[in-house]
Amino acid sequence: MSTENEGTEVPADPTAPSAPATPPAPATPPPAAPPAAQAPHQEPQQSPQPQQPTAPAGADATTRIQPPVPPAPPASVPAPSASAPAAAAAAPAPPYAPVHAPEHAAAAAGGGWPPAPPAVPSWGEPVPAPPAPRKRTGGLVAAVLAAALVAGGIGGGIGYWAAQNEDGGPASTTVSSGEAPASFKREPGTVAAVAAKALPSVVTIQAKSGGVQGEGGTGTGFVYDQEGHIVTNNHVVASAAEGGTLSATFSDGRTYDAEVVGRAEGYDVAVIKLKEAPKGLKPLPLGDSDKVAVGDSTIAIGAPFGLSNTVTTGIISAKNRPVASGDGGGSNSYMSALQTDASINPGNSGGPLLDAAGAVIGINSAIQSTGGGYGQSQAGSIGLGFAIPVNQAKAVAEQLIKTGKPVYPVIGATVNMNDKGEGARIAEQGAGGTDAVTPNGPAAKAGLRPGDVITAFGDHPIDSGPSLISEIWTHKPGDSVKITYERDGKTATTTVVLGERTGDS
Repeated sequence: MSTENEGTEVPADPTAPSAPATPPAPATPPPAAPPAAQAPHQEPQQSPQPQQPTAPAGADATTRIQPPVPPAPPASVPAPSASAPAAAAAAPAPPYAPVHAPEHAAAAAGGGWPPAPPAVPSWGEPVPAPPAPRKRTGGLVAAVLAAALVAGGIGGGIGYWAAQNEDGGPASTTVSSGEAPASFKREPGTVAAVAAKALPSVVTIQAKSGGVQGEGGTGTGFVYDQEGHIVTNNHVVASAAEGGTLSATFSDGRTYDAEVVGRAEGYDVAVIKLKEAPKGLKPLPLGDSDKVAVGDSTIAIGAPFGLSNTVTTGIISAKNRPVASGDGGGSNSYMSALQTDASINPGNSGGPLLDAAGAVIGINSAIQSTGGGYGQSQAGSIGLGFAIPVNQAKAVAEQLIKTGKPVYPVIGATVNMNDKGEGARIAEQGAGGTDAVTPNGPAAKAGLRPGDVITAFGDHPIDSGPSLISEIWTHKPGDSVKITYERDGKTATTTVVLGERTGDS
């Protein structure tokens, strides 16, 4: 196989004699030469500086170096002179591995060492073509194996060096939880931080009736003051209000007996008190539900389906949502509710709805069930929960703690509770044949009559009787409120001063 080298001089074959560009011309004609087979071969003197033979005319411009190919020597060729080995020893080593002569050529030379140099053809004779290169598959495989062994050795050495260096360093770069800083604290605004602070002030309420069956349920409440008052929903404690039993369990497992202080069925708010309240109670701070905005973050804490100390999160998805809910016992409550998508389920009732700062903005009271009604059925959360605004709940709780009875603002008129979409229509006749508009009551003084349709109460539109009651109960007795109404197809406005009613009966 030939080796091509572009632009770089290639040294002459050290085993071949230097060849002049043209044969030397003798001064006198030489005698007739004997036949080539009988003429003794003369070794020309080796030049001190090997020269590149001139390529014959028409040859490729690229220099090609052929490896020496020793032909079989003729029988009449004499043994090499004694000066040949010395010249060979003095010659520089070839830059490539020499190609060995076949075994029969070595035997023909007599088996001596070094072997006889190859016969050089006379000038002008054609150079014999080199034999086809032999496939050296075994050599290629050996080279690949040698390379693999070298690479494996290098890799092993690097691995050993790395292992030696690691022995002096840490055993692992992974930091386990046990190595976390002991002073790790969650930021005050995180849900975890708010929940950790609020949970000790939230209780799970167990209510049982005084009957033989001992019916009751589970709800939630939160610490209102240091005297041991707990605020919750009326429907949570209603079963135990008449001769039943109540208990409140804190997040640390402490359980205390409790008793009902007061209930407001219409507001669905109740206050109970621990019989032996422990010292150091921490009331939850109360926020301002009037300043709540749609999109604000919410955190609900309760005992859904009896799973105490459950925390869920969401946002305020709507405000002033008119909600009428019932506890299954025939009493209804009305609220202009805060709507949230925080997961609320049966057992969450009475628990606090917190803002991102941990202040109470509402009392979780009802959910939208898949049956289409508002209430406390056993349906699961579908992302529509309703909370009593804390401003309203606070006013009711204060009244219950003070007197044990609720006080409701009223307009002194009976409205139709079934119609929806056009406003709240004042009925033609009240319950039991009484007047629909109480004589000398707030509505009568404001000039309202039976058949009038109230379409707005203050700044809030009214589309039904329940929505009107929900808005009225967000106010206090004595408040003056602007009312928009329709009569005989005409729109008019008036101002009503709210009256009051004490108790639920």
